[in-house]
Amino acid sequence: MFWYDMGMEESILVIVKPDGMVKGLAGYVLTRFEATGLRMVAARMAKVTRELAVAHYYHLREKPFYEELIRFIMGEFDNNQDNVLAFAFIGENAVKKARAIAGATNPEEADYRTIRGSLGRVTTKGIFENVVHVSSDHIEGKREIKLWFWPEELTVELFPTKLAGNRKVWLEPGGPKTRTAPWPEEYK
Repeated sequence: MFWYDMGMEESILVIVKPDGMVKGLAGYVLTRFEATGLRMVAARMAKVTRELAVAHYYHLREKPFYEELIRFIMGEFDNNQDNVLAFAFIGENAVKKARAIAGATNPEEADYRTIRGSLGRVTTKGIFENVVHVSSDHIEGKREIKLWFWPEELTVELFPTKLAGNRKVWLEPGGPKTRTAPWPEEYK
């Protein structure tokens, strides 16, 4: 089975979060990322369920802000705006380019020329409304793309697949694998 030879390219996931969707920033965010020269290979509007949010942020489950993060990505702080826009991009130095465009996680610490620095804010309750999610590294990018997209939703075959019934599925799932812990049983 053929799949895309990444060579020196990296794959990343970019999400316009609920606060960005409420503010109508999806087009602006996409324009900024496309200007980097990265190649978009998938785009999808998605309703963020608790199951998806928990799998996406699995690596942060021990942090004190975890539950708030889950509720935020599900849109509970943005008039129940539970839709996000997810993109998969590939390209050389994709992580570095995308994180430079996004800026620091805390909007108050982000350079004013970045998306988070110019459009994000910290609420009076201390919640980071930082508009976008960007994969932290290429390992997370691969995991997150497999979590958010079915193989047929990508314009290239980035990762190995197998046939399950009449549908292609990822050979290795995109569930919450971390670099320090094995796959939980429910995601094997």
